[in-house]
Amino acid sequence: MAFWQLLVAILVFFLQSIPLLVPAEATKAASLPLKNTIEIKVRCVESERKALLTFKQKLIDPSDRLASWVGTECCNWKGVFCDKQTGNVISLDLNDKSGNCIRKKKGYFISGNSSSCLGGNISPALQDLQHLEYLDFGGNDFQGLSTPSFLGSLENLQYLNLSHSSLIGIPPSFGNLSSLRYLDLYAYSYPYDTVDSSWIKDLSWVSGLSSLSYLDLSFIDLSLATNWLEDFNKLPSLVTLRLQNSSLNYLPYSFPNWNMTSLSHLSLSQNNFVNAVLPKWLSNATAIETLYVRYNDIEGSISNVEWGKLCNLRELYLMHNKLNGDISRVVEGLSSCSNTTIEVIRLGDNVLTGQLPNSLGYLKKLRILTISINPISGTIPTSIEQLSRLESLHLGENQLKGAIPESIFSFSGLTELRLATNALEGNLSQNHFAKLHQLKLLSLSCGKRFAVNLTDEWVPPFSLTSIELRSCNLGPKFPIWLETQKQLEFVVLSNNSISDPIPPWLWTLCSQLQWLDLSDNQIGGTLPRSVNFPTISSWTVLDFYFSYYYGVVVDLSSNQFHGLLPLWPNVTHLNLANNLFSGSIPLNIGHVMKKLKVLDLSGNAFTGSIPYSIARVKRLSRLDLTDNHLSGKIPDWWYDLQQLQVIDLSGNNLSGSIPPSICSPPSLFWLRLSRNNLSGEFPKSLSNCKSLFTLDIGENKINGTIPEWFGKSLLSLQKLRMSSNMIHGNIPAQLCQLSGLHILDLSHNNLTGSIPSCLGSLRALKSVKFYKWFPNYGYFNYVFTPKMKLVKKGTTMTYTFTLDQVNLIDLSCNNLHGEIPNEITGLSALGTLNLSCNQLSGRIPEDIGSMQKLETLDISSNNLSGSIPVSMTFITSLSHLNLSYNNLHGPIPTTYQFGTFTDPSCFEGNPKLCGKPLITECSPPGEKGTKKIIEDGDYDEHEIRLCFFVSVAVGFVVAFLATFSSLMIKKSWGYCFFHFLEEVGERIIRCCSAFMNCLKRI
Repeated sequence: MAFWQLLVAILVFFLQSIPLLVPAEATKAASLPLKNTIEIKVRCVESERKALLTFKQKLIDPSDRLASWVGTECCNWKGVFCDKQTGNVISLDLNDKSGNCIRKKKGYFISGNSSSCLGGNISPALQDLQHLEYLDFGGNDFQGLSTPSFLGSLENLQYLNLSHSSLIGIPPSFGNLSSLRYLDLYAYSYPYDTVDSSWIKDLSWVSGLSSLSYLDLSFIDLSLATNWLEDFNKLPSLVTLRLQNSSLNYLPYSFPNWNMTSLSHLSLSQNNFVNAVLPKWLSNATAIETLYVRYNDIEGSISNVEWGKLCNLRELYLMHNKLNGDISRVVEGLSSCSNTTIEVIRLGDNVLTGQLPNSLGYLKKLRILTISINPISGTIPTSIEQLSRLESLHLGENQLKGAIPESIFSFSGLTELRLATNALEGNLSQNHFAKLHQLKLLSLSCGKRFAVNLTDEWVPPFSLTSIELRSCNLGPKFPIWLETQKQLEFVVLSNNSISDPIPPWLWTLCSQLQWLDLSDNQIGGTLPRSVNFPTISSWTVLDFYFSYYYGVVVDLSSNQFHGLLPLWPNVTHLNLANNLFSGSIPLNIGHVMKKLKVLDLSGNAFTGSIPYSIARVKRLSRLDLTDNHLSGKIPDWWYDLQQLQVIDLSGNNLSGSIPPSICSPPSLFWLRLSRNNLSGEFPKSLSNCKSLFTLDIGENKINGTIPEWFGKSLLSLQKLRMSSNMIHGNIPAQLCQLSGLHILDLSHNNLTGSIPSCLGSLRALKSVKFYKWFPNYGYFNYVFTPKMKLVKKGTTMTYTFTLDQVNLIDLSCNNLHGEIPNEITGLSALGTLNLSCNQLSGRIPEDIGSMQKLETLDISSNNLSGSIPVSMTFITSLSHLNLSYNNLHGPIPTTYQFGTFTDPSCFEGNPKLCGKPLITECSPPGEKGTKKIIEDGDYDEHEIRLCFFVSVAVGFVVAFLATFSSLMIKKSWGYCFFHFLEEVGERIIRCCSAFMNCLKRI
């Protein structure tokens, strides 16, 4: 009986608790508008239901995402959320959370036929949803539609997300949304992001968003909004401000009235700041926790910011700029805070100097330290042992020396260790890695004082995804211990004296590898049977799968492979440069490897023509087939490769003319066709290369004249090389409009006329610019090494990473005449000037000494006259000089820089030059003036004597007449005059005698 009573009591308690549970869950659901509220029994407002249906009718919904929008209960429709009391729609969430729409717009392959993108038009019927608090259209594709201004009438909105939706522009009516707390307009809208309507000229409307705490205007063109900082400063509640890639070009240095006291997250990365330095006003942002100012080319001292004031800072990202100064100022400033919060410091790829201070050990919460690619010196401080939380340590490509502290190898949580390219000392053995169980990335490079000794029997305690061991003499066998690393995605083992064939186990990793670099070894042998097919045609049986996130990058450059071209599954970057591959490029390579981004087969012995199938590789961004034996014509299918950025076909046997479609890829910035047999004139289609930085068509058989439209259409051109062709006519003055031009090589042609004086206005050659090139390995998805052959210091040199630092004008070996324009001396940053082998006349410009960066000057084999300007002696950088075979005269200067030119060939062929290093001696200093008078006046000794005696005779007649007249007037005057004449006569006789003796010596 007691049992049944207890059971009834429990049942009654349960039934009483039900009314309490249901309202609690309903309340919870109503407080989260993004949660599905289908279980809530509320009726939607009829007018709002009709508004939603009208809105749906205007949309394009190919995947039928809004299939549930039927019936009368709109509060149960997908993405629609209502107030549980009133039934009003308070939230509309149509975000494509799959991300497929964004990936498809960027050109990635999406499986399936249907698209998850919503598109079409946004109906004004949404204005009827006046209770709307949450609106999210993010991740869709409205194909460049203007952002509807009526959204500014939804005054109850607190959350508005239009990111990645391909909507263009920001209507000022958004300033009416005074309740708005979250506004995300991240506008990466390719291919609609170049239209004028995406540019924002005025940001004054943001002052109306008084409640705003989150604002993202990334990828919106704010280049015309010069007062952007003042406008955002009117938002005291702002916590997050994201302006990534917003085309900002003005960065104020100081800003006294700082009102954004709540700002904790600031992103200014990837903008176009002009002559910007690290702003001082960042010191006022004391609440800042995360600071992103990456990829901006910001200059100036890193000490502009008082780092000791930013004691709330957790993450600092300043990499890829031009910041200078002592790195210790940052470390010591942050370590001075009583409670250091910093967890991430990324300062890589700047020009920071100094040494890491011992105060580094005070940053005990530090997880990530990246200062790679800087000229930081000194040793790694022993205080680093206190950074026990360290997960990622990147110190590569500096000038660090000394031993690696043993404490680094005791950090059990370390996942990334990059120390390559320093001057470190010591020997690392496998015992050093015994405690690094979590290590995923290892990057080391060896040298004379630093070695890595790993035995074949070693079994690493970690499972790497990325390994880089350069110049560590791991060979001659392939490292057997690498076979234990089953998760490798990135492998660099260059210059390690490996001569073994590629082991079979390495091919089994091909489904996951992203990068494979075995360059500068002696790897040979046969390829694995699975890919070593007897004929190229058998490759058609391979099936390649390309995933969105990962591919395979294969770089086997500078080895000794023979035979057929091997293929790897899942390849997106294929680099087989500088090997001994032969035969033709597979005709079906483009059909099989459709997802290639980079195809580099340079430096081999491929023959035949360029396969047509390459036109099928729609995502190809770089094509490099240089230095092979390819023949036939350059194909005309470039229209199909709209993502192509680099075309390099130099050093082959290609013939015919430049095809009309070669400039059709809109982002093409590098076009190199040199050292072929191309002929014909310049096609007008070259004017379509609007983004072209480099054009190299040297060493061909191109004829015709240089088109004037070069200077009007190719305004981005920085490097122009057309040497060793058959180009004739004048140098058009329109080339002077190419303000970025810093390499101009027109040598060895048939050009006539004079040198345009306007070349002195080339802006890129008037000031020295800072250039920095990313390293050609490992850390980047897209790798491009520039290459160009130029004549400098009398020698043909191949430039790669330093090409952007070369400033050159080479007009040698043409038929140019006239004088050297004096205006050219204004090119103070010019490094090489070669005007040799022409018909130039006149004098060397007297102001040539103002060209203080000049390293090479060759004006030989012309008709130049006059003396060598004294100002040339003050060009301290001048190391190669050739003035031979002209008509120069006078002594060769011997002071300052000219004291280093001891080779007579620099001055030979000038019969009237004298002095060292020539054997012709100059006259004694005392006779220099008289000799010059005779030489410049072309007088001989008899003419001088005749002139002298005539002058004496005329003087005698004048004196006689004067004396006779005076005697006729007054005798006393005559006596005085005769006495004076006697004294003068004696002096004249003495002077004449001395003068005649001087003439005899002459």
